[in-house]
Amino acid sequence: MAETAEKNCRCAAHKHTPRSPELKADVARRINRAVGQLNGIRQMVEEDRYCGDVLTQLAAVESAVKAISREVMRDHLETCVVERIQDGDTEVVGEVMDLFKKFM
Repeated sequence: MAETAEKNCRCAAHKHTPRSPELKADVARRINRAVGQLNGIRQMVEEDRYCGDVLTQLAAVESAVKAISREVMRDHLETCVVERIQDGDTEVVGEVMDLFKKFM
């Protein structure tokens, strides 16, 4: 029973194929940059900066986060999804479709 629950719940699962050090470094760098942008936006709000400028910076952060998501999605498709399909687990297609819906 525990094995079935573990297989069906991917929320706490780990990748079978680890992410490359390059991808980890790239994602970490991008996240740090986005965090820095968010901190800057917080300060802009605290300083009562012009709303249009704040919104422009928020759009830049949103774009940066979407770029991170695309990189992680690419890795997911190239590793986890391919491996599961090769193992005969076609249920992953539904998972991928749900992920696409979240990012479209």
